[in-house]
Amino acid sequence: MVNRKSLDPDSSPEAAFGEHLRRLRDQRGWTQDELGARMGCTGTHISAVETGRRPPTSRFAFSADRAFGTGDKFQRMVSSLKNPALLEGFPEFVRQEAKAAEIRLYEVGVVPGLLQTPEYAAALMEGAVKRGAITSEQRQERQKLVAQRQASLIREPLPLVFVVLDESCLRRPIGDDAVMDAQFQRLLEFAELPNTVVQVAPFSMGARRPLSLPVTIVTMPDRSIRSYAESAHRGHLERETPFVLPMLTSYHQLQAEALSQAASVAMIDQLRKGGTP
Repeated sequence: MVNRKSLDPDSSPEAAFGEHLRRLRDQRGWTQDELGARMGCTGTHISAVETGRRPPTSRFAFSADRAFGTGDKFQRMVSSLKNPALLEGFPEFVRQEAKAAEIRLYEVGVVPGLLQTPEYAAALMEGAVKRGAITSEQRQERQKLVAQRQASLIREPLPLVFVVLDESCLRRPIGDDAVMDAQFQRLLEFAELPNTVVQVAPFSMGARRPLSLPVTIVTMPDRSIRSYAESAHRGHLERETPFVLPMLTSYHQLQAEALSQAASVAMIDQLRKGGTP
């Protein structure tokens, strides 16, 4: 086909929607005008959605599901695209994380979602609901996403997962003692897995700490690297290697300065037992 625009489904949620729409249309041998007739819109509208020039609406997604017989597939894609419970950029990052060969993450203040127990996640989200930061419906969506992200780690081949926790992640109580005890136990079990490394960046690192904000760096199967970082109101997925490499260097420096896994496990275990490392 002449002048057919190539699509990168990983470039944005809109692109993923458009690529899926085009792929199903091609499989059925329909033109854009023919699909438009089935959905009650024009072929030009179909083209604009497929190429990411026009965002899909809930009504458009409903019509697409009806035309292709895909249940609520397209509607769920639009729902996640517009989900206000998630920071901008985060849904796209989650898709990259689920395919990564290596995951390196650094967290401050709370245990990261990939390592949270259901009870810890629930207590964390309940606090956000009480503060009015999110709604009860958004809490359910976030808890569901935590479970989905953890499930995505159980695949072949297993991804390598490197975790550096700021000491504040361990010191900040979330929920009651039973919740924290189970969370500490979860961290200890995670550290025993053959594909993981868990380290603690102690407060004593002081100014030697090269990273101040949470960050995740993923290495894809083709060895390309991407990073994800958050501000208070949005997330940013960086794909350009020249911008990711300095962050990767800082992460390696962080690992070198942090406690060894053996010392980190000892600290977590002592805290679980109620001691003061």
